[in-house]
Amino acid sequence: MQRTYKFRLYPTKKEQENIHFVLERCRLLYNRLLDERIVAYKQRGQSLSYYEQKATLPERKQYIPELKCVHSQVLQHVVQRLDKAYQAFFRRFKNGEKAGFPRFKPESRYNSFTYPQSGFSIEGKHLRLSKIGHVRIRLHRQPQGMIKTCTIMIKNDKYYACFSCEIESVPLPASEKRIGIDLGITKLAVTSDGERIESPHFLRKCEEKLKRKQRAVSKKMRGSNRRYKAVRELARLHEKVANQRKDYAHKESRKLVNDYGFIAFEDLNIQGMVKNHHLAKSIADCGWNGFVKFVTYKAESAGRQVVKVNPYGTSQRCSNCGETVKKSLTIRIHQCSCGYVADRDENAAINILKLALQNVS
Repeated sequence: MQRTYKFRLYPTKKEQENIHFVLERCRLLYNRLLDERIVAYKQRGQSLSYYEQKATLPERKQYIPELKCVHSQVLQHVVQRLDKAYQAFFRRFKNGEKAGFPRFKPESRYNSFTYPQSGFSIEGKHLRLSKIGHVRIRLHRQPQGMIKTCTIMIKNDKYYACFSCEIESVPLPASEKRIGIDLGITKLAVTSDGERIESPHFLRKCEEKLKRKQRAVSKKMRGSNRRYKAVRELARLHEKVANQRKDYAHKESRKLVNDYGFIAFEDLNIQGMVKNHHLAKSIADCGWNGFVKFVTYKAESAGRQVVKVNPYGTSQRCSNCGETVKKSLTIRIHQCSCGYVADRDENAAINILKLALQNVS
């Protein structure tokens, strides 16, 4: 299985210039290749393939000497990146989704390039990048397995290296414990065991600061240095909130995977739910999608089982007798005619676990 490790880079001023030079050459090449595909289809009804465009790279270097200052495989990955964008476009179109044709990339929308096979190596406290130099890297942990690719990324004026590694899964000791999880807003999750995972609401806590930063941006003149600095400060604050949410989800998901051998979730349409303007901010602040994703990939590598079930009726159905008890969202206690009384979310979590067990039996 594959796992990605992300590390902070601390390039010198010269190395920063080299990174931005490579990034700009890749962006211009991407836009040129996209333009050629569009023109070929409009004029000749022909779709250029990845291999056809890749074969033009040596000739391009003769006419554009700057491309010689970029590692050859980095340029090849630009062609592959465009081809993947086209494949994703056709897949969405075929499935009847909103297609989203590949777009030309301005500087603000192209912030990374990749060494797909070679051209990079970790040498002590430095990362050697072909055509760029030996960049200081903070290795807070050692990448596991075989490193397949190295992606250099710039985000909010910070530099990162992302290593995609092929690793062997190491199963945890077997566990017979099973759990159902009901996702919520006031609590991130309530389990069938009655445990409650708190939702820190990082966005809500930081909302006043974000509003001040946003007002500061709106007051600055477009294109000015002061506006650029204000935008950067706002982006860094948003990044901090996202990092806090991600860190919390990683810690809580690790606890679940370590303790339980079978984990059941609701199969929620989160993209559809955030269209509800009354709940969108709260749902996004909880980070359901990231939490479920982290539990799923950790469980896969640990030999655990994760099952998603249709959530329809799980909060209305009695987990003791199966009778449907209609109740609005304001009613937080489940009370059934059979005499069973429980927290609404805990009752739903038990129903989720029962459905998952039925699906796998």
